[in-house]
This record gives sequence, structure tokens and C-alpha cells, in this order.
Amino acid sequence: MENPLETVLEAALPHVPFDGWSETTLAAAISDSGVPGAVARALFPRGGADLAAAYHRRGDARMAEALALLDLAGMRFRDRVAAAVMLRLQAADRELVRRGSALFALPGHAAEGAGLIWGTADAIWTALGDSSRDLNWYTKRATLSAVYGATVLYWLGDTSEDDADTRAFLDRRIEQVMQVEKAKASLRANPLGRALMQGPLSFLDRIRAPEAADLPGRNRQGA
Repeated sequence: MENPLETVLEAALPHVPFDGWSETTLAAAISDSGVPGAVARALFPRGGADLAAAYHRRGDARMAEALALLDLAGMRFRDRVAAAVMLRLQAADRELVRRGSALFALPGHAAEGAGLIWGTADAIWTALGDSSRDLNWYTKRATLSAVYGATVLYWLGDTSEDDADTRAFLDRRIEQVMQVEKAKASLRANPLGRALMQGPLSFLDRIRAPEAADLPGRNRQGA
């Protein structure tokens, strides 16, 4: 039996450009898919918002599948990150993303939208084999979330062939991040930086990545 969530979501996609990620779209998807209404509404209790979130997460999964097929060994790390971001964009439809961006820009959905972008950054780092469990776990995802969010906004207006302008924009953003990372490394290497890390900023060493996706993290003492 087909996955009813995927069946309803797929049936919804043709309606999104006209009706957005809305209750109207969900109703049309139920009618088109043949999935019982009670089942569909149990899968998407918030209607369009749940449809949009499911579409976003499906894009993350498809990006990870496509990235696993690439030979990343010979690529610079920044190029691996860029490749993952571009694959994530290629896994999405521009108009559907535009409609989703409008939805998640609303005050009632903004926090969820930010969480979905964070989830994309986490999916990219996980697919690239990130093994950090300390503060770097958070900083990598926060930085990539900002880069990804800015790149999506640029991509939505990009009309260049094969999204060449978006790739150039992304490369510039990644280069800026690399410069920040170099500055952080320089700080740690000098006496003042080491003193700060061993003194006022020593608490940063106690920060640990969350044990599960829905946990905020913990320090070394488990507090």
C-alpha cells in the first residue's frame, strides 16, 4: 500500500501555485488522492502548514539521497557544502518554495519556518558526516542556516541559466563564513584568546549537542 502521507502531499502540489499551502489545497488533495479524509486530516491536522512542512522535509531527504551518490572525496570542504545546498535547491520547486516562504513569514508560523531551515542545515551537516558534539554542533548549523536562508531568497529571484548566479552568491556567502572561521582560529591561537577560553568563556567547553532532535542540548555535567 502506498504511503498515504506521500500520496496526499503529491496530490496537493499542483494546487499550491493557485491556492497556496492552505486548507483549500488540502481539501483538493484529499479529493484527488482518494485517501480517506479522516486519515489525511490526521496526517495533516493543521492543513496547509503541515503540508508545507512535509514538503520541506521531503526536500531534505532527497538532498541527502542525492548527496550520497556524489564522489565528495576529491572536493574541498566548502565545495561539499555548496554542492549540498545546490542539491537541496534542485530538490524543490521554485513556486512551491515561494508559497512556503510567504506562509512561514507570517508571525504565527515564523518560528516553525526557522526550525525547518535549521533542520535543513542539520540534514546537510549530517549527510556530510559531521561528528561534532560540542559548541561547534550549534555554530555550524546556525551559520549554515543563515547561509541557506539567504541563498533561498536569492534563488527565488534568480533567472540565470542553471542557477549560475545563485551558485556564485552561495560561494560568496561561504567565503565570508570561512573568513570568520579563520578569525576564530586566530583568536584561539593567541595568548589573549587562550586566556578567554580558559577563563570567562570556559563555560563554552561544557556545551554539548542534544541527545535527540527535540532536545536543546546539555553541558558536560548534564545540567
